[in-house]
Amino acid sequence: MLLTPGPTPVPEFARKAMSDITIHHRTKEFEAIFEKTRKLLLEIYNMNEVLILASSGTGAMEACITNLTRTKALTINSGKFGERFGKICKAFNIEYTELKQEWDTPACVEDVVNAVKNDKNIDSLFIQVCESAGGLRHPVEEIAKEVKKINPNIMIVADGITALGVEKIDTRNIDALITGSQKAFMLPPGIAMIGLSDKAVAKIEEKPAGYYFNLASEIKNQKKNTTAYTAATTLIIGLGAILEKFKEIGFDNLYNQTEKRAKATQEALKAIGFKIYPKVPANAMTTAYTEQSNEIRKILKTKYNVDIAGGQDHLAGKIFRINHMGLVEDFEASWAVNATELVLDELGIRTFDGTANRVFAETFYKGN
Repeated sequence: MLLTPGPTPVPEFARKAMSDITIHHRTKEFEAIFEKTRKLLLEIYNMNEVLILASSGTGAMEACITNLTRTKALTINSGKFGERFGKICKAFNIEYTELKQEWDTPACVEDVVNAVKNDKNIDSLFIQVCESAGGLRHPVEEIAKEVKKINPNIMIVADGITALGVEKIDTRNIDALITGSQKAFMLPPGIAMIGLSDKAVAKIEEKPAGYYFNLASEIKNQKKNTTAYTAATTLIIGLGAILEKFKEIGFDNLYNQTEKRAKATQEALKAIGFKIYPKVPANAMTTAYTEQSNEIRKILKTKYNVDIAGGQDHLAGKIFRINHMGLVEDFEASWAVNATELVLDELGIRTFDGTANRVFAETFYKGN
């Protein structure tokens, strides 16, 4: 049972859709597939433009930095992926200021506002919606709203790689929203998507940047249902199948089920003695702090067939992360917390009495 926060399991219906014959990307047949997928993507994004890139999410992060920063970037670092925005700026010799917090701490709206007020050179802001290094949710919408009050021309770029398809994101003040195929969209890694505002499109077209990640070139081509370079045809076919399934379920229903699963998992783990790591948990995953993380994860995988993720850098061996993205069944999440309680008994930490499973069920099925 793969419950890591990406890559997530690829459902059978998506695997079947991708197993058909390969289609050449410069054909009317593929253009029709691309058009259908693009329309569904625009719907889930609720933005005026969207691009599909043959890259990982990091490629889309790079594209947004190089195409949307002219003078200076402000980056928010509460983990590996916020840190990555700064590293990309450094790689391209783009001036930037970094606001850094511990990995369990969301960005402070006041700190971001003050940074923007005190530096007129800042023309772009880069932040995660969910910082998956610790499972943290930043107050992105509030930050974007306040920054736009100061300067409506600052580009707000949000990494939604572990947020889009998980929860409803208010994109009214967001200029670029990034995601990737291997998270809530339950596909193999290989494509990234960027939703764009009209202001972002205008800025990109005003001064095109880059070659492969030239977003002006992609906008021009993708409006005609093709791509500037070779499209990831098979993955785009799979994305279309996933988006059709999401629409059939209903986007709001999908978000509601994910939120319930996250809350029930968190309450179950707290009931058996765990501390939820981030101060503001995202719905994409549940992150628990424990010095026994490595031992717990090892037994979960080898004895109970539950594969979850650990931590990175200074959190290696100190946290574990259980995925909620995608079409995770309630009984899968319930089994994960039940198995975790069994592991605690095996390690002599806590006697098993079924508390985790009971609390999960009560919260998921009877909670508000």
